[in-house]
Amino acid sequence: MSNSEKIIAAAIKHLNKEPTASMARLAEAIGTSRATLHRHFASREDLIHVLGERSLDSWEAAQNEARMAEAAASGDPEQIIAALRTLMRLFVIDADQYGFALTDYFIAEMPDLVARANELEEREVAFYAAAQRAGVLRSDLPVRWIGFTVYGLLVAARDSLRYGNVARRDLDQLVLETFLNGTGAGGTP
Repeated sequence: MSNSEKIIAAAIKHLNKEPTASMARLAEAIGTSRATLHRHFASREDLIHVLGERSLDSWEAAQNEARMAEAAASGDPEQIIAALRTLMRLFVIDADQYGFALTDYFIAEMPDLVARANELEEREVAFYAAAQRAGVLRSDLPVRWIGFTVYGLLVAARDSLRYGNVARRDLDQLVLETFLNGTGAGGTP
């Protein structure tokens, strides 16, 4: 692992604990000097941009691994349920690994990251709409509300882990059941 990769991994870990940490605080927490940190990343914004890209890469990989588009195109409730299960499990991992990115306002100010996040969100909206048509998710809810519900659950998952309120081993099922019991057409399948 290169020095940049080690710095990135340590920065992610620390930002999940202290999202507003300055470059000086990050350097201290990482165990390196500010000068070394600045050699790799000229500013906190540069570092946050790289971390935001990583977070979006992970979000896209979760969508792809869940085979979300294929499930939506099939219209098959069983395929959609399987994709939902995989998606929620992977999203919980992302919330644990990239929790700071869920609410970091710097990321929301970076146009290229915002544009990519919007594209990924649109993919999910199409998937949730297909799940509604297939009778897996409630059709009486606005489809974007479903997306915001997932987002809210991921923030709750992140904070529950951060504050030690929920055991990590229980979180996947807890998020899935909460999601499906609130938005599912017939409860947990």
